[in-house]
Amino acid sequence: MTTQRTRSLGRPTLDAVAARAGVGRGTVSRVVNGSPQVSPEARAAVQAAIAELGYVPNRAARALVTQRTDSVALVVSESGERVFTEPFFAGIVRGVSSGLLDTPMQLWLAMVQSPLERERVVHHLTNQHVDGVLLLSLHDADPLPTLLEERGLPTVLGGRPARMLKPGAPPAWYVDVDNVGGARQAVEHLARQGRRRIAHIAGPQDMGAGVARLAGYREAVRAAGAGTDEDLVAYGDFTEGSGTACMRRLLEIRPDLDAVFVASDLMAFGALRTLREAGRRVPEDVAVVGFDDAPIARQAEPPLTTVFQPVEEMGRQMARLLVSRISGEEVPSRHVLLPTELVHRASA
Repeated sequence: MTTQRTRSLGRPTLDAVAARAGVGRGTVSRVVNGSPQVSPEARAAVQAAIAELGYVPNRAARALVTQRTDSVALVVSESGERVFTEPFFAGIVRGVSSGLLDTPMQLWLAMVQSPLERERVVHHLTNQHVDGVLLLSLHDADPLPTLLEERGLPTVLGGRPARMLKPGAPPAWYVDVDNVGGARQAVEHLARQGRRRIAHIAGPQDMGAGVARLAGYREAVRAAGAGTDEDLVAYGDFTEGSGTACMRRLLEIRPDLDAVFVASDLMAFGALRTLREAGRRVPEDVAVVGFDDAPIARQAEPPLTTVFQPVEEMGRQMARLLVSRISGEEVPSRHVLLPTELVHRASA
């Protein structure tokens, strides 16, 4: 009844909480802002008063004092359709949300593909709106990383753009997976089975993952003595449709191929369907390995051998690195490189 009566008189203030808890206004402010410089007894009294009075902190006023918005942005350079349908993006969002769980940070998500979307998002990405930014699915021509650093906004990349894989690339804060090593594992597995005409359906070459997985493929086929024949490489865009089109093209140019390493599970799903339509048995005629270990890999026919990448852990590490940057905390490295692992199923 006390709470109901208090709420009816208007929004409870910091002073009202202090009076109810029997502490000073500064103590209430420190509790609300998460400061450790409060005794357990005082913290408990303030929290009880907040619950009783229904006090909600004024975020705008708090931002004036702390110079923080307690908000971070996850900006994905893809269409909303891809973000909400492809498992990779869902895994990243789950990981980022998990990584922010023990912080006061709120996450907002933006998809940037059209010029209008880009203009709107760029206008919003200032320190008046967010404390930091996570960037995902970057293409080489994307100016956002440079723009945000010039604005002084802490930024962490999910995966490196292709240009950052080159010697002398500018330093950046990023979390990535071992794309080269994962691709190498996939091709070595195929080579150990006696496959000698190993094709590759590559990802976009303006994205770091596409470039790195192609590099791992080339390293492994050279090491296996199978030769690097450009007729055995086709370029997709990580979508199922591009996997279908690339597999058709490879079968037309190199009908003698006996294996294919595909740079994403969605593309591999399309490739499997094309092989089935062409009357090629998997794995007897053509062995197939994908990359991601997405749920679709287990549902494929036959179930897909693939390279596992820890997508949710990638999101968690992105959030952890960004929070460290925002708080000014010392970290051992600007970079986190997560391991990959080959998952054996029936397609290879």
